[in-house]
Amino acid sequence: MLIKRKSIEKEESSRPARKPKFAPVTLSEQDGVRYLHFGTEWVQGAMRIRKPNWPELEYAQQMMAAMLWQEQPRHLAQLGLGTATLTKFSYTTFPDATITAVELNPSVIAICESMFKLPPNDARLRVLEMDALDFVNDEANAGTIDALQVDLYDATARGPVLDSAEFYQACNRCLTDDGIMTVNLFGDHPSYARNIKAIKFAFAQVICLPEVHDGNVVAIAFKRQRAIDLEALTARAAQILADTKLPAKSWVKGIAASLTK
Repeated sequence: MLIKRKSIEKEESSRPARKPKFAPVTLSEQDGVRYLHFGTEWVQGAMRIRKPNWPELEYAQQMMAAMLWQEQPRHLAQLGLGTATLTKFSYTTFPDATITAVELNPSVIAICESMFKLPPNDARLRVLEMDALDFVNDEANAGTIDALQVDLYDATARGPVLDSAEFYQACNRCLTDDGIMTVNLFGDHPSYARNIKAIKFAFAQVICLPEVHDGNVVAIAFKRQRAIDLEALTARAAQILADTKLPAKSWVKGIAASLTK
């Protein structure tokens, strides 16, 4: 029996690792906006064709909320590429920063390059075809990221595919001492409470912005506890609006509202 078991183990270990199965990548267009889908009606990302570097969706704009505290981040990273919205915006907005995007599905990377104006990798930009869990667990990434943006959804788009406390702890380890993570969650789904509980376990402080019209809720997680100075944040939001046209004043209003709950 032992010999048979060893032979089976040897046979199984010699088999190539299974490749993950991905839903088909599909596109739609309406009113000058190109949308990414994974074979369903759920939108995985969007790009206004005349403004390819602009974050078209409101939740995507909110995913840049770390800018309220970080004027010049050195390294921004995205887990989940989508239409490369956050990657492109970060790349063009912070010309001195390094940008890393992690995407498991090679078809998503290819469609971003061909249909969503993703620039090629260079000295500042790395788009990695790999599992986000492997990326955050890689010791080489520990303490290297100022702003981490997590947007990991499958074809059903109803909850993040990685949502454990261990995953969020690994995200925390990747951040610098003043690092901030933003996460796209779905407020009206059972996954929301599970994710919030896990994020609060892994991070010193968590603030949730109000739900937007599509049901998305962006959580802002801080590696270290911070005093929330609304006056300073309002001034910073005005500067962000002037520099980038992002509606950062609404983020501050959302933060203020969350503090009263």
